[in-house]
Amino acid sequence: MNKALKKIEFTLLYDGLCPLCSKEVAWLYVRNKHEKLGFQDINDAAFDPVVYGKTHDELMAEIHGVYPDGQIIKGMGVFRETYKAVGLGWLMAPTGWPLLKPLFDLIYKVFAKYRVPLARLVAGDKSCDCGK
Repeated sequence: MNKALKKIEFTLLYDGLCPLCSKEVAWLYVRNKHEKLGFQDINDAAFDPVVYGKTHDELMAEIHGVYPDGQIIKGMGVFRETYKAVGLGWLMAPTGWPLLKPLFDLIYKVFAKYRVPLARLVAGDKSCDCGK
């Protein structure tokens, strides 16, 4: 298929300095066979958060994603849209079910709050540059 005909359905804004985020993005990249998911490292030198009406700190605090029309979402909805774009929406579907959604939203908020120390722990490196 002609690459010009492919259309990004959702763009994931991620922390490329975070080992957890980088592993997830690498995993998603391999599964992005139809190239419907775009990737934007918020720590790339050319990235400007002002384009999205956000600060770097706001983007670091919680995961964000962008639809082609410019609408921005954050939190668990980003994971649902990201996985849907790579054809694995069924994996995240339960996180949006009415009875389970509040629980998954809470779990994600706790994870987001402690993501940087967790990433440092997983990386086994106290000098992990997450978000710097």
